[in-house]
Amino acid sequence: MNLNQLTIKEARKLLDKKEISAVELTRACLARIKATDKKIKALITLCEKQALDLAHEADGRIAKGERGALLGVPYLVKDNILTKGVKTTAASKMLENYVAPYNATVIAKLNSAGAVLLGKTNLDEFAHGASTENSAFFTTKNPWDLKRVPGGSSGGSAAAVAADFCLFALGSDTGGSIRQPASFCSVVGFKPSYGRVSRHGLMSMTSSTDVIGPMTKTVADAAIVMEVIAGSDKYDSTVSREKVDDYGKNIAKSIKGLKIAIPQECFGDELSGEVKELMQNAMAKFKELGAQVTEISLPHTKYGVPVYYIITPSEISSNLARFDGFRYGYHSEVKKGETLNEIYLKNRGEGFGPEVKRRIMLGTYALSAGYFDAYYKKAQSVRMLITQELNAALQQFDVIITPTSPHAAFKIGEQNQDPLQMYLEDIFVSGPSLAGLPAVSIPAGFINNLPLGLQIVGAKFQEALVLQVANNFESATEWHQPKAKI
Repeated sequence: MNLNQLTIKEARKLLDKKEISAVELTRACLARIKATDKKIKALITLCEKQALDLAHEADGRIAKGERGALLGVPYLVKDNILTKGVKTTAASKMLENYVAPYNATVIAKLNSAGAVLLGKTNLDEFAHGASTENSAFFTTKNPWDLKRVPGGSSGGSAAAVAADFCLFALGSDTGGSIRQPASFCSVVGFKPSYGRVSRHGLMSMTSSTDVIGPMTKTVADAAIVMEVIAGSDKYDSTVSREKVDDYGKNIAKSIKGLKIAIPQECFGDELSGEVKELMQNAMAKFKELGAQVTEISLPHTKYGVPVYYIITPSEISSNLARFDGFRYGYHSEVKKGETLNEIYLKNRGEGFGPEVKRRIMLGTYALSAGYFDAYYKKAQSVRMLITQELNAALQQFDVIITPTSPHAAFKIGEQNQDPLQMYLEDIFVSGPSLAGLPAVSIPAGFINNLPLGLQIVGAKFQEALVLQVANNFESATEWHQPKAKI
């Protein structure tokens, strides 16, 4: 038995029966990382000693009779989520040696639950990208094909779960950054509703859409992690005070009679014949499961990408202003006679990568005098239309289903010189983010031996229903079972 290949649910049973220990489970994951990550390059930081200490502590808690869903379970976390005493770089030269002085709320909750932190995963710098090629350190590779990207920006987390480096990972999703890499790597990627999980300790990208969520091997595992990390937080005024649901309670309940909407816009010219066939097969499967499947029109969704790429750079321009190299972060060599402004420009010019600079410039332009009304204000108006349209559809239907991505993983270097083409990766995932809705990507098929995911979107705070629908599909198919052969 390869312990690192276990799901959370499987590991929990073995740990509670004391058939395995948290230390054995952690060592198995560490061994897998050491043997394989030189090919995949999913991790920025490995916390071997700390992980083993946490595992020993978890075994002690289990020995005393303590029980908990994640007690002794090893995980990885995207490197834009603060971890006290461990480097948090955001995959940027700007924060290459930054060590966080406190834990993000989600990390504090996982610590209390007894989960074992193995290390930090690679991402597009400051989460700006859809391929993990924008990291200042290295490009993460897709475990299914090392010549291809794992998606982004949570590409390191997705690749790590797909390669069995851990039992689950945390990612962040601003406009698809959990769901798209989950699709490319054939794992489950769950984006909660905006405000369902605290953002305290997540490096802000787009504050109005940023969320933290789990990346797991099964839907049931995503439900387990969600129950631990969700909930109110005094440090985050945007987080909901609503009680956290028991996400596993009805996860296996039949979806017979549920109303599922399929937007006809998902069958446009940008979709390949293979992806259309995958969607048709999924629709047939849901009908077999007793759901009512209806095609609808969401005409404003086509504006999701342009709206997202005005609002997001605008908020980035504001959020990244704090990184100036004076209080913390990259500080260039000062030459005699240089002015404060010259030093400031050098710090940011050398500390930030090309995509970060591009988004700062776009956002600053969109917010500038004379252009604010034409761009930012107009984008927010169209965002409201997209939100109203999705909410209206979800009053008539239980969930909306789309492809996660218009295609399977592309080759490394194939799109990184074409920012517009890269931005179009978010075509199906940006809408739910703009509306703050829960959405999950689950394995739904293969195209030329490359995985592809299906996106399920629900009404706000209907995480339990989204997971129920996803679990029914997963249980009725075998797409989640094949493993990347690396």
